Amino acid sequence: MATDKAVVLARGLGSRMRRDADAALTADQAAAAASGAKAMMPLAGRPFLDYSLARLADAGLTRVCLVIGPEHGAVRAYYESVDLERVRLSFAVQAEPRGTADAVAAAEEFAGDDQIVVINGDNLYPTSALAALAAAEGSATIGFSPAGLVANSNIPADRIAAFAVIRADASGRLVDIVEKPTPEQLAAFGPGHLVSMNCWLFTPAVFDACRRIAPSARGEFEIADAVRLLTAQGERFAVLPSAEGVLDLSARGDVAAVAALLADARVRL
Repeated sequence: MATDKAVVLARGLGSRMRRDADAALTADQAAAAASGAKAMMPLAGRPFLDYSLARLADAGLTRVCLVIGPEHGAVRAYYESVDLERVRLSFAVQAEPRGTADAVAAAEEFAGDDQIVVINGDNLYPTSALAALAAAEGSATIGFSPAGLVANSNIPADRIAAFAVIRADASGRLVDIVEKPTPEQLAAFGPGHLVSMNCWLFTPAVFDACRRIAPSARGEFEIADAVRLLTAQGERFAVLPSAEGVLDLSARGDVAAVAALLADARVRL
């Protein structure tokens, strides 16, 4: 059965955006960058998050939970002031920025007994990929083609080379995920490898996994570790391949390119 629930991880500190001080931004964009609220970066007259919510609604994901920090009252206030025709919005608070698994865990009450699609707040995903996840059974992830990302995104190849790589078996089942791969690991995965852009479909089993994992070397609770635990327990993750692009708002230098690509986008929330 298809799900209509999605969780957007919008709490991130945005440290890369704050450190990258060379790009030219408007006053409003500079303020958003300084606050670390990348998802609220104004682009073509709207917060970046509006475009994500519209894409989710286009994919049939109309019940959406935004995971935010306790300091993000402006995000809640903005969406309480907006006329939402298609999206039913909820909020969950991640008390401290303790990693992606901790952020997902904050949405447990919203998820209930349902599957949830989980995405980053600073990426804009293709509607077709979101719809494919929403329609999938069990757990799944989108495996993006590096060549497709280079051709259809604002992401340079050297940045893509640092993304997590995923391997599926002949049946399309996830068997391995390696974050920040070395050149040797990339070579071992082969030229046809796929990369993760943190675009997932989870069952409620993810919440117990998020509670059981240990902090990573960075001191954070990582969703990739929760996925590894689930697969070790026999959970099947389908890898759904995509050659489409994903817009990435990681740094100040991304703002102009993303704004240009969204200049003619139509948004209906």
